[in-house]
Amino acid sequence: MSKGVLVSLAASLLFGLMYYASPQLAPLQGEAIFGWRVLFALPLIALMLHLGGEKALIRDTLRRLRREPRLWWGMPLCAAMVGVQLWLFLWAPLHGRALQVSLGYFLLPLVMVLLGRVVYGERLSALQTLAVVSAGLGVAWALLQSHGLSWEMLLVALGYPAYFLLRRHLRIGHLGGFWVELVLLLPVAAWAAIGDGHLLAQQLAQRPSLYLLIPLLGLVSAAALMCYMLASKMLSFSLFGLLTYVEPVLLMLAALLLGESVQHGQWPTYVAIWVAVALLALEGVLRLRSRPAGVR
Repeated sequence: MSKGVLVSLAASLLFGLMYYASPQLAPLQGEAIFGWRVLFALPLIALMLHLGGEKALIRDTLRRLRREPRLWWGMPLCAAMVGVQLWLFLWAPLHGRALQVSLGYFLLPLVMVLLGRVVYGERLSALQTLAVVSAGLGVAWALLQSHGLSWEMLLVALGYPAYFLLRRHLRIGHLGGFWVELVLLLPVAAWAAIGDGHLLAQQLAQRPSLYLLIPLLGLVSAAALMCYMLASKMLSFSLFGLLTYVEPVLLMLAALLLGESVQHGQWPTYVAIWVAVALLALEGVLRLRSRPAGVR
């Protein structure tokens, strides 16, 4: 489990880095950034699967797609679900909805913990329970302050758990399945990134550094997405959900570095989340210490 925890933390760090660096891609808009993320993620994920000796995952997924009719609707649905999330992540900060999306990420682990217990019968440890209580109090305070649930918040909090549940049900919860989902998103991503080519040419002429920044974004994004998908496979549903609290905390830090400020009434939410993350970190340390020597 320690490897899964590290992979999940790496995904959160990379997502936080991408969130912080996305304003550096101006004048690109959120839709274009989404498109470039998908276009660069496709070859990079394929290369990493090849180098990791797991290229058979793509071939096996394509074979199953031919002989299992349920995948004919299941995989396009998964592609659409994850595509919306990839778009929303970069659309919200550019349209003044970053707080609503971040609240959705705060709600996400609680929904996943609930589903893990109801659907898979998973149980929480004492420290995980305390983390849920602390995070739940923080989220409850945030909901009181924001006067209800926005569509962005619900899309994140309900959309991601539904996506991961569907992937597990279809038995495509691996990088090969995710690569096929990105292939299905390719036409939409290509249009969002390139369009008719005129606007892109103007943006590149206006800012030549985009020739370097766009591929760099693709590399970071591909690595983050791969870590996220691997963690979803390596960890229990509940623990994977709890560890996603790390990401909104890092997004908050990125926002502060970008010059945004947290209002006085929002601090209780973030403090409660930090306590939850600290409890999860403590449990990880205790579990590592409890293992026999040489077992990591």
